[in-house]
Amino acid sequence: MKKFAIYLLVLFAGITSASENIRHLADGQKSPKASIEQVAWIAGHWKGEAFGGITEEIWSPPQAGSMMASFRLINDDKVSFYEIEIIREVRGSLVLELKHFHNDLKGWEIKDEVVSFPLVEITKNAVYFDGMTFKNISKNEMQVIVNVEDNGKHSEILFTYKK
Repeated sequence: MKKFAIYLLVLFAGITSASENIRHLADGQKSPKASIEQVAWIAGHWKGEAFGGITEEIWSPPQAGSMMASFRLINDDKVSFYEIEIIREVRGSLVLELKHFHNDLKGWEIKDEVVSFPLVEITKNAVYFDGMTFKNISKNEMQVIVNVEDNGKHSEILFTYKK
C-alpha cells in the first residue's frame, strides 16, 4: 500500500527535487528532547492547493501530550483521499504519525500500520520530522514539505497553507 500512496503523490503533485527543506535522522541517531508545546503554532484550520486540487488540514491545539489533525484532498468537487494525523510526545521527544484513507474511508495502510516521522530538529520557525517539514511562514501561513521516494529517487512535495 505504501508504494500505492507514493504513486498517488507522484501522480497528483508538482514535485521538485529534494533539498535542504527535508532532514533525516542518521543511522543510530535519536530524536532530540521536545514537547508538544513547542509545535503549538501548527494548530489551526489550514487551506491550500496541491495535487491539482484543494487541500485542507485542521490541527487541534496541544492537549494531553498530543495534537491531532484531519486532511483531505478535493479534486473536481470530490474527495480524493483523507488522512488522520497526530503529533505526540514519545520518550521525551515528538513523532508525527498518520494513516491514509480512500474517499470511502477504506484504509491504505494495513490495519495496525502507520506512517511514522520521528522528530529530527526544531528551530525558531520550523519543525523537521524525518521526511516531513513544517515551516512557520507567518501567523497565517505555513508550508509543509513531504519527502517521497519512488524507485530510489527522492523528491519533495510542497503544500502552502493559509488560515
